[in-house]
Amino acid sequence: MTTAPVTTGAPSGALTHRQILAILSGLMLGMFLASLDQTIVSTAMRTIADRLEGQTAQAWATTAYLVTSTVSTPLYGKLSDLYGRRPFYVFAIVVFVVGSVLCGQAGSIYELAAYRAVQGLGAGGLMSLAFAIIGDIVAPRERARYQAYIMSVFATSSVLGPVLGGFFAGHTTLLGTDGWRWIFYLNVPVGAAALVVVLRNLRLPATHRPGRIDYLGAALLTSSVVPLLVVAEKGREWGWGSGTTLGLVGLALVSLAVFLPWEQRQGDEAILPLRIFRRGVFPVVSGVALLVGAGMFGGLVMIPLYLQIVRGESPTAAGLLMIPFMAGMMGASMTTGRLMRRTGRYKVYPVVGTAIAAVAMLAFATIDAETPMPRVLAFMVVLGIGLGLSMQMLTIAAQNALPPRDMGLSTSSVTFFRAIGSTVGTAVALAVLFGTVLGNIRERLVEGGVPSAYLDQVKRTSALDDTAALFASLPDEVERMVLQGFADSMRTVFLVMACTLVPAFLGTLLVKEEPLREHSPLEALAAEA
Repeated sequence: MTTAPVTTGAPSGALTHRQILAILSGLMLGMFLASLDQTIVSTAMRTIADRLEGQTAQAWATTAYLVTSTVSTPLYGKLSDLYGRRPFYVFAIVVFVVGSVLCGQAGSIYELAAYRAVQGLGAGGLMSLAFAIIGDIVAPRERARYQAYIMSVFATSSVLGPVLGGFFAGHTTLLGTDGWRWIFYLNVPVGAAALVVVLRNLRLPATHRPGRIDYLGAALLTSSVVPLLVVAEKGREWGWGSGTTLGLVGLALVSLAVFLPWEQRQGDEAILPLRIFRRGVFPVVSGVALLVGAGMFGGLVMIPLYLQIVRGESPTAAGLLMIPFMAGMMGASMTTGRLMRRTGRYKVYPVVGTAIAAVAMLAFATIDAETPMPRVLAFMVVLGIGLGLSMQMLTIAAQNALPPRDMGLSTSSVTFFRAIGSTVGTAVALAVLFGTVLGNIRERLVEGGVPSAYLDQVKRTSALDDTAALFASLPDEVERMVLQGFADSMRTVFLVMACTLVPAFLGTLLVKEEPLREHSPLEALAAEA
């Protein structure tokens, strides 16, 4: 069914390709804000912490952003289903830009952490609502074609982030302002452009469904998730068996035990209605999304570390070396979009994608300090292909599993589980790396007949925090052995991530492929009218 193109007011019926691209441009700018911010800040965080004299507390700036962006995701989904996407997407952009300006003004690391929490509140909406809006205006069979554009934003930010972060952090001052502050000020013009495009082009039917906000459910969900996210970020520092860690895990479990029966009593009013998990496809897809997030991002965090620590590349060069990964992901996303449009099939792509990703992780588990760089780059291409085949198709499967009225809920829920998975995967990857590296370095030094005094030197110079200072103090032969110790630990991480992707692959086999709906929710509303 098609109708005349919309010029003013709320659109009705099918939108033209040009109209969709106009809306998509605003969504991509919003997504670019959130995805670039993660990579650009992580690259420059050590420099920022030095300038603010807060190296020991720098992790809180990352944790605050992570917590608020993850927890707010299901809230945006539920509220946008009740009251419409457009106001909440505009709200998310404004909050993110305001948070960016505040971050640029931060005078201490604790102020920065508080302002990063504000940024995260905006990022939660930018991430989930973009996919939900695409789900509103595009039929499922066409959806992958447009979601591939958004996937390209993630790929581009993974390359641009380290490059821009290294550039700004490398300047003590720039135009009379601390160089690192421009990392946050850069978001202002991009956010303003996104806001203009969204306000001009995004016209959706007014939505106001009867219902009330489940405030207690939101609070219980927050207290279930936030302690686990904090433990994932700080558990290695505190100790996994410490009283603080165990206390936070206990709080999360108690909150979850109260949250589930409360949500069951609330029915459709719940912030996360449990009925969605009774749809056979949705719980499987959510579980796979969590495992894929853990395996993929746990492995991805190791690649820049390998390039910078083991191969000695600068953050800027490491970012540029990620281009093959970007090319593989974008190519796979674009290709699957065209194929799904032609065939209407989607299950095969996450099945093949998770298998390819697992193979890529196994391939990375063979690299060391002497592996030829072309081989490493080839492995990146393979990993990018696996990610491009998997990620967007899982979102489409979740959207297709629930009725159109739950578009925001389905999209934000699968994004929520993927975010939790990526946090846990990253924490596990770093815990394995830092938990095994000293032992592997010791083994390499013993095999080389090197005095144990060098291992003591590694410990004294805080090798895990300042590898540049460590390597500058070691003889070349000892440095090579230390690098091999780091490579040994990274191989272990890649092997663990490959094992994580195996159950994700098995989970995709359990996904029941339901026929893709032929019309978008927007067209369905027009048909009813």
